[in-house]
Amino acid sequence: MNPRRWLLPEAPDVLGMLREQAAVTVEGMDALVAWASGEEAAGDRVRDCEHRADKCKRELREALTVALITPIEPEDLFELSKDLDDVMNNAKDTVREAEVMREEPDAAMAEMAERLAEGARHLAGAFGGLGGGERTGSSTTEAADAAVKSQRHLERVYRHAMSALVDLDDLREVTARREIYRRLARTSDELVVAAERVWYALLKAG
Repeated sequence: MNPRRWLLPEAPDVLGMLREQAAVTVEGMDALVAWASGEEAAGDRVRDCEHRADKCKRELREALTVALITPIEPEDLFELSKDLDDVMNNAKDTVREAEVMREEPDAAMAEMAERLAEGARHLAGAFGGLGGGERTGSSTTEAADAAVKSQRHLERVYRHAMSALVDLDDLREVTARREIYRRLARTSDELVVAAERVWYALLKAG
């Protein structure tokens, strides 16, 4: 064994782990779109992605305990991973709540899910540029901004869907849809938090 390895341990690829968690989250959001568009079995794919994303999060946290040097602040890696976890957990809970309340997805839910998937893809693109140079930093913030912008459209869909509930007479349906709409809106909020954290991480690194 090379004696230098005792002094220079291999640095874990913590950014690679974060990007893998982001890729699984994108897959989970695509599954949420399929579920919200009427593919009932896609709910199981959402749950599977949540479990896989949890595994990515745990591996990253374990790696952060031994990493001597990281491309960006360990705190930011931890928080970005946590934000992704919140996004994926909310997506899973959306499916669970709909199943418990026996409420089938509607057009508004499908459109909100599509905006979440769009935002997750932009966010994953932003993560791809973390730890790079000035040019990479510019494209990273552009991707983060695109993630936030996609969620503004979701907010408009959310407001329109909530206002339409006043025309429904079935109290059970109103309650169920309202809770699912709110869950999707919270998922969107968590995605925006992650995108804003990208800016914060780059500002500190600069």
